[in-house]
Amino acid sequence: MIDATQYPIEVRPLPSEDGGGWLATFADLPCCIGDGETPEAAVMDGYAAANAWLAVAEEAGDPVPTPAGGGESGKFMARVPKSLHARLASRARTEGVSMNTLVVALLAEGAERRVG
Repeated sequence: MIDATQYPIEVRPLPSEDGGGWLATFADLPCCIGDGETPEAAVMDGYAAANAWLAVAEEAGDPVPTPAGGGESGKFMARVPKSLHARLASRARTEGVSMNTLVVALLAEGAERRVG
């Protein structure tokens, strides 16, 4: 099965009239969404939904879209100070998520603030 994390995910806040929280969507996977009270929870729920979406498509023999991402790999590496790495690792453990999931959620939240 294809790894759902290969698909670009977009996380954005939901308006209070829609219940608040955060919404995760995938441009490459129609009608595949996740949500959560926090960006981290929305990312986790989104990837769970994407894994289910991909499994159902494969079982049904439906075509599975290739992750597009506009030509971007969705992957980058960054060197951070040891103190920041330790703080991120600690918060990820506290939240019960991987550091990758935490950083994706934090980046999405920060990008939304800059744009919004």
